[in-house]
Amino acid sequence: MAEVEAVQLKEEGNRHFQLQDYKAATKSYSQALKLTKDKALLATLYRNRAACGLKTESYVQAASDASRAIDINSSDIKALYRRCQALEHLGKLDQAFKDVQRCATLEPRNQNFQDTLRRLNTNIQEKLRVQFSTDLRVQKMFEILLDENSEADKREKAANNLIVLGREEAGAEKIFQNNGVALLLQLLDTKKPELVLAAVRTLSGMCSGHRARATVILHAVRIDRICSLMAVEHEEMSLAVCNLLQAIIDSLSGEDKREHRGKEEALVLDTKKDLKQITSHLLDMLVSKKVSGQGRDQALNLLNKNVPRKDLAIHDNSRTIYVVDNGLRKILKVVGQVPDLPSCLPLTDNTRMLASILINKLYDDLRCDPERDHFRKICEEYITGKFDPQDMDKNLNAIQTVSGILQGPFDLGNQLLGLKGVMEMMVALCGSERETDQLVAVEALIHASTKLSRATFIITNGVSLLKQIYKTTKNEKIKIRTLVGLCKLGSAGGTDYGLRQFAEGSTEKLAKQCRKWLCNTSIDTRTRRWAVEGLAYLTLDADVKDDFVQDIPALQAMFELAKTSDKTILYSVATTLVNCTNSYDVKEVIPELVQLAKFSKQHVPEEHPKDKKDFIDMRVKRLLKAGVISALACMVKADSAILTDQTKELLARVFLALCDNPKDRGTIVAQGGGKALIPLALEGTDVGKVKAAHTLAKIAAVSNPDIAFPGERVYEVVRPLVSLLDTQRDGLQNYEALLGLTNLSGRSDKLRQKIFKERALPDIENYMFENHDQLRQAATECMCNMVLHKEVQERFLADGNDRLKLVVLLCGEDDDKVQNAAAGALAMLTAAHKKLCFKMTQVTTQWLEILQRLCLHDQLSVQHRGLVIAYNLLAADAELAKKLVESELLEILTVVGKQEPDEKKAEVVQTARECLIKCMDYGFIKPVS
Repeated sequence: MAEVEAVQLKEEGNRHFQLQDYKAATKSYSQALKLTKDKALLATLYRNRAACGLKTESYVQAASDASRAIDINSSDIKALYRRCQALEHLGKLDQAFKDVQRCATLEPRNQNFQDTLRRLNTNIQEKLRVQFSTDLRVQKMFEILLDENSEADKREKAANNLIVLGREEAGAEKIFQNNGVALLLQLLDTKKPELVLAAVRTLSGMCSGHRARATVILHAVRIDRICSLMAVEHEEMSLAVCNLLQAIIDSLSGEDKREHRGKEEALVLDTKKDLKQITSHLLDMLVSKKVSGQGRDQALNLLNKNVPRKDLAIHDNSRTIYVVDNGLRKILKVVGQVPDLPSCLPLTDNTRMLASILINKLYDDLRCDPERDHFRKICEEYITGKFDPQDMDKNLNAIQTVSGILQGPFDLGNQLLGLKGVMEMMVALCGSERETDQLVAVEALIHASTKLSRATFIITNGVSLLKQIYKTTKNEKIKIRTLVGLCKLGSAGGTDYGLRQFAEGSTEKLAKQCRKWLCNTSIDTRTRRWAVEGLAYLTLDADVKDDFVQDIPALQAMFELAKTSDKTILYSVATTLVNCTNSYDVKEVIPELVQLAKFSKQHVPEEHPKDKKDFIDMRVKRLLKAGVISALACMVKADSAILTDQTKELLARVFLALCDNPKDRGTIVAQGGGKALIPLALEGTDVGKVKAAHTLAKIAAVSNPDIAFPGERVYEVVRPLVSLLDTQRDGLQNYEALLGLTNLSGRSDKLRQKIFKERALPDIENYMFENHDQLRQAATECMCNMVLHKEVQERFLADGNDRLKLVVLLCGEDDDKVQNAAAGALAMLTAAHKKLCFKMTQVTTQWLEILQRLCLHDQLSVQHRGLVIAYNLLAADAELAKKLVESELLEILTVVGKQEPDEKKAEVVQTARECLIKCMDYGFIKPVS
């Protein structure tokens, strides 16, 4: 009865469908589905209800019903087509395409199916194009970012995607073309830090390497707005805006190193006006009270990086002249700020030092005496204009300015000390009852006593003054600074044991007090920095440095200070470590000249007993144990103009001293020393780069490169090592660089390619000619690894050179290690190319004698390589094999091949037997039963 009723309901549903009453039809089919279990009827009912779903636009229900029909009968063509239509409306074009494809397979002549197939194919292609179109991605990202109701994680993802897109040339251009700059300005208007940061970083990416875009963005955002964003009290924001301005400056000045052609060049004719405007706004930021300390630091960093010439060979120093004329007084105002005065501008611990460094760079960038005189006159007028008997604060600013200049161009500072009233004002401030006055005066005295001649003058005039302040003041800040002044005067004799300024034991007492203050965490960081400054001078004394490295808490306190945001401490810490490791330059003492000096009653520098090698090694061990490497790695990362090239050189010297013992290199690598050395080897003074490259060579020679320089970093090590392959470098640097390159070239073909591209091959070949045995050996070993590279093999294959001849002749050397390396290179070359087998027999008449000597060698490794070469020659050509068989080589192969192979000789005997088998294959010899 139920089945009959189900059929009736189906017929009723069909009638409703024909009358276009789809709701009634759906109801009839649904009732019928509850009454039957017949599969054929179920399939028909589901299929019919799917048709109703299509008509009523209930596409999800339609797709579901059609699927149920297909589950019963997979070849149900009507159900397949109806599901295809439903899926198409749901936007699932790829699934719809599969269904209609099945329909077209079942009924290939059905035109409707063919048309649908073509239409869906076109729609899918268009959807893919739109889906992956950058335009849409950009639009979507901005929609999410500008929609206040967007979820936080969606916003964050959109912001990150936008930044990444802005860094790609195609992405940056799409953002630019799709009204992106206006939309980014809207993000800036939101004043929400995370959105403003995203906008700034995206703009930074868009400006990089594109002069026209950078110009448009600069004018759209406006330099005053960019500077106001950099002025905020938000470290991350200041840094991001600083990076944006740097990207704009690089693009406008051509520092991005990209070639601009066609439209790009035609769009922007002259950028000098924009660059001048940027410089002018940065100078205005220096003296504005609205600018935060962070913002002022970033403005100084930008001026430090972009105003002075990077290469003094360039004649044009107009940017420096412009800053001197329009901004020197502003920079002097920053240098002369006294933090304790109410009128002081917002500063960080680094601001005044950055300003001193800028003054130094500007002064060094001047080309002639008239320019320097003009610079000096501005400084003199500024300082003398500050002197005011009625206003002590102005006098204080004047002395603070002199103090700041003394930390920059010292010669200029010395001239300013000679100005009428400067030294008198210092003495007057020392005697003032106000602690701020004493603080400034003592610091100025410290900076004034850098050279021995001036220190001697101050010893006679100022030591009593400093001692008086030290005894009477109860302020720890002044006490420490006074002590540093005494430390500095006490160390005026340098490392010379015979030129001590103070009585025996005085420097040790001063150092002990410095260490005590250094460990006192209740004292503020700026004041503790002065304790390190004192040790930087006192550690020239060997007794002091020996005591200091034994005081682990003091060492670790210094390392912790080096990791803080106060970067003014970097130079003092680096100097202290150079002194402790004795990594400063020491003049070679010639005994004859010493005798002559004694005879003529001249002073002869004396070496302290604790400056001997054993003591230095002990100090290095203690520094490593205290965690010096992590401190050095942190110092190298400082992204500030305070990390000067001179400081980098000091750090490189320390690293080199720490790496002296091969046993310590593993510790250095484990604590991140390898990674920290790479930037030191690529930037800085010439001496610093060589020292850092030498340290890298020492590490690369004995360490696993995958651990020492993980990932892509290992490729950055190649260039510094290659730079050491120079006749101007000493033999040890050449040797260790070759060892390092040998280790690297043994790791992968990509590294061999990098070494080849750095043009190291001619240098390696030059050292293969060296008379020095170790250099020749190291170069040959490096070449042994390099011949695995295809392009190196091509050099050997080329006509008109003696490369192969050199390798063959080195195989005949008496030095076993050179022979081993040369034989290895020759074995690989002859295995790689038959042509080289023939070429080997032509380069020298001694080739056969050398080969026979290799095959009879005492060292099994050399003998094995010789036999491999013999096998390669035998396998290359029958005629060549015949020539070898007719020589004494056959007898040698027979003798070696007949030996009983033990564990050590197995490879040698096996290779000799393979040679004999090859001869048998040619029919030159027959086996004896």
